Amino acid sequence: MTSSVNTSGSTSFSLAAKVKDYFQLIKFTLSFTVVFSCVICYLLAPNIIEYNGLMILILFIAGMLITGSANAINQAVEKDTDAVMKRTAKRPVASGRMSQTEAYTFALIAGATGVFMIGWFFKGDDNSFNWNASLLSAFSLFLYAFIYTPLKKVNSIAVLVGAFPGALPCLIGWVAATNMINPFGTVLANGKEFSNAGGWILFAIQFLWQFPHFWAIAWVAHSDYSKAGFKLLPADKGPTKFTAAQAIMYSVLMIPVGVLPYYFGLSGQVSMWIVVACNLFMVFQSARLYKEMDVKAARRVMFSSYIYLPIVLLALLADKIR
Repeated sequence: MTSSVNTSGSTSFSLAAKVKDYFQLIKFTLSFTVVFSCVICYLLAPNIIEYNGLMILILFIAGMLITGSANAINQAVEKDTDAVMKRTAKRPVASGRMSQTEAYTFALIAGATGVFMIGWFFKGDDNSFNWNASLLSAFSLFLYAFIYTPLKKVNSIAVLVGAFPGALPCLIGWVAATNMINPFGTVLANGKEFSNAGGWILFAIQFLWQFPHFWAIAWVAHSDYSKAGFKLLPADKGPTKFTAAQAIMYSVLMIPVGVLPYYFGLSGQVSMWIVVACNLFMVFQSARLYKEMDVKAARRVMFSSYIYLPIVLLALLADKIR
């Protein structure tokens, strides 16, 4: 009797541990943030007039599978480097709790399933497979897992390369709704024509946001990253005023781009001023980093960037022009 109870308890513990490992493998919190932007940008498309809970759930699941696949490949590839960094040493592959083969197998199945779901469930007006969104998803996964990941040890240009798959979920969400990539095309909704540039504008917002966001993280974790051989800051000498100046520059570029959703009729004036205010706040925090040049200031930039994205995207959605 006791043996049976112990066996049952051990099995439950093992299952819970395995589930926890998979949550770490897909970097659930990071993946959730990425998929959040994809779903919001899907809802921002002008032809999404009424919210369909089932379609939102399907997009969320597909997005988690694709993003989780990319993160699983990332951890399998960086098994040895993760093992030497304090913040990543306990990840399942790095710690040896999960084999690289298991991680790659999961990544293959999850990635293929997610890419297929995007194309199958988000069909165009002619009920055809959404190749645009599907191929864009596959390209994003490939770029992150097989170009950005190994490039991190070669040159800091990896941050620029990684910003593309980091921002593509915005465009993927939009294309899932419109089945159209061309920024010069038009989307018909409620008898009106809307510019299809909206998806690219949302892409640009998230693309520029990543630079102050990621450089702040790289500043805070510089010693860990250096130990693993990652070259992620724009200056070879580590955290310098050049890095802080770059963060300011990209934060400033976010200001005119933040006005474009209003200019192109994607959202109203209220959200425009909210976005402008958020962009000015990012410039302010980046300028403080330039002045103070310490980890505390870098953390302020990092946490400011964390709250920036949901505020901006939700403000645009709440003020969407229908």
